[in-house]
Amino acid sequence: MKTEENQQKLLFPKNGKNPDEIYKLLDDAGDADANWRNGKTFSLVFYGGDELSKVSQKAFMKYYYENGLNPTVFPSLMRFENEVVAMSADLMNGDSDVVGNMTSGGTESILCAVKAAKYYALNKNPDIKPEIVVAQSIHPAFDKAAHYFGIKINHIPVRKDKRADVKAMEAAINKNTILIVGSAPSYPHGVIDPIEELAAIAKKHNILMHVDACVGGYMLPWVERLGYAIPKFDFRVDGVTSMSMDLHKYGYTAKGASCVLYRNSEIRKNQYFVYSGWNGGIYASPSIAGTRPGGTIAAAWAVVNYLGEDGYMRIAKEVMESAEKIKKAVDAMDGIYVISNPEMSLLAIGSNDIDMIELGDELQFKGWYIDKQQNPSSLHLTLSQGNLAIVDEFLADLKEALAKAKKFSLNKIATKAASGFAKGAAKVLSEDAMSKLTTMLQKAGGKGLPKRSAPMYGLMGSLPNKGDVDDLILNMLDGLNKLD
Repeated sequence: MKTEENQQKLLFPKNGKNPDEIYKLLDDAGDADANWRNGKTFSLVFYGGDELSKVSQKAFMKYYYENGLNPTVFPSLMRFENEVVAMSADLMNGDSDVVGNMTSGGTESILCAVKAAKYYALNKNPDIKPEIVVAQSIHPAFDKAAHYFGIKINHIPVRKDKRADVKAMEAAINKNTILIVGSAPSYPHGVIDPIEELAAIAKKHNILMHVDACVGGYMLPWVERLGYAIPKFDFRVDGVTSMSMDLHKYGYTAKGASCVLYRNSEIRKNQYFVYSGWNGGIYASPSIAGTRPGGTIAAAWAVVNYLGEDGYMRIAKEVMESAEKIKKAVDAMDGIYVISNPEMSLLAIGSNDIDMIELGDELQFKGWYIDKQQNPSSLHLTLSQGNLAIVDEFLADLKEALAKAKKFSLNKIATKAASGFAKGAAKVLSEDAMSKLTTMLQKAGGKGLPKRSAPMYGLMGSLPNKGDVDDLILNMLDGLNKLD
């Protein structure tokens, strides 16, 4: 039960604060955040430098209050959006029939593409029960889309090289399949799925094919032009019917900005929502969002025009040189390696005998933010312009952290004990009792995130039911999204 003092903290402020006080509170609040400005954050942030940031921020602030919901009120935003979409389509080798829209990010682009696929299929066959076929490595935004839109999603295990298994995906296609998906590249391991083969089976079965290039869309074209071996993944491939690509990643524009592209207007129209019966007038929305922030649209337009091909090529060259340096250094270290052979600047570091989550914890204590992955256990790096100055420092810290991770420690005992406890409990407790135990363990851990994640990953990996893990994460997420 909350005390009266705690409840008082939740009340709406009676009096406003002066700007200096607000700025101070903002600065103080960010003290615990990842310091991406020092280059040690290998995820979430794509920083293109001070000068580029000034261009982006000025464009954003110029359109800070404008709303892209109604194009007749702010035609400049409509022009910016159409030009960004056209330039993005050109980058993806689309012809004059390719159309699209800007969205708030990769997830919204994917939601739009899945929605369009669903209604495109239903308009042709109202009796269909929509299903989509994806590789296990696909971004969870497709699972979110399937959850939101009532679509069955079929996950197919990837090949040994972590790429989509084309034969297995084709075997999963049935009369209700409306869409198959490939990644360019997939996020977990940075590898490009065999898009041409997937597109061929999509065309063979007369279904749509989406390429998730949210990460690679604004990087792979430049990497290919630099002479790296990049398989075709865009609208050059017959059978590719839609694509998603994020400007706020390797496009280095303000968040959130993405593009969803379609082979033609016939497919895209199924993305739109129109309602003409409202008392307030006719309502038409091209994407999931209603209000569409003008600042992100203007900033995207400004940054793309500021950098141009020469600017993006320069950045891509520097990033790829650093990515190759990291790959070679990691593969030369005893006990760890780069998983598969990623085509661009995303990579996963794995091991056959090192606890990768514990290695990630050691790097975290040194100030690095690196994504920790599972199945297989690995560390994920997204290398971009903002990380280039600290590559040597990272490799030195990685080597030191690796040495620590190899040594005997109490932390390793704790991790194994948590895993062993969960496995042992699963053998003697009923499913209901195990679920209750999972909830108790989560509550015992407190509300905040643990300093070391290895024991938590060990525990979750040992739980027998996926529902137990989901409940554990849901409870943690629910606790984090509440005031103290």
